[in-house]
Amino acid sequence: MTRPVLVLRPQPGADATAARARAIGLDPIVSPLFRVVPRAWKWPGAAEALLVTSANAARLLGPQPDRALPVYAVGAATATALREHGFERLIVGDAGVAELVARAASDGIRRLLHLTGAHRTDFDPGPIQIHFCTVYASEEVAPGPAFAEALERGAVALLHSARAARRFAQLAGTGHPVAALSPAVLTAAGPWTMSAVAERPTDDALLAAAARLCQG
Repeated sequence: MTRPVLVLRPQPGADATAARARAIGLDPIVSPLFRVVPRAWKWPGAAEALLVTSANAARLLGPQPDRALPVYAVGAATATALREHGFERLIVGDAGVAELVARAASDGIRRLLHLTGAHRTDFDPGPIQIHFCTVYASEEVAPGPAFAEALERGAVALLHSARAARRFAQLAGTGHPVAALSPAVLTAAGPWTMSAVAERPTDDALLAAAARLCQG
């Protein structure tokens, strides 16, 4: 039995993940559990550097941030979205926000402006003072018919966040095969029949983990 993968992240990331899945021979079923909604925000003033941890935030920054500022970005997708919106001084990491903040501290940064979503993962800022600006929110949406189809076919659910993992468990119940972006995300999903964790917190690594379950 070859299982499909169930893509739960909001658009436009869902379609990007589905395209990557097809490129490595997987069968994606897209059924987002959230939608991205911009939030009104105001530029708080001077900042030494920006911290951007999602492509959703990068796409919704608008004209306010100074494009000459250095930006610490988590993930290649976030970096791509920032370049498309005029940012050039990028420091990119794919090991998570804590490692990137530690790098900023080693670079001598003492004040970061974190442009983020309404639901964010806590992390240790170390010696850095961080000011948070919420530029978007991920709002829950009802799953469409494709969600039930995916469960019936034994799809491997792709869990990009702990919040998505918890909502998937609420809607689907426990015991489904899941691939998680990190151990913490896997824990949030609850009991499972089969599971895999990405070796790195990237979309490609998550799909590689899911591929190992799709032949089960």
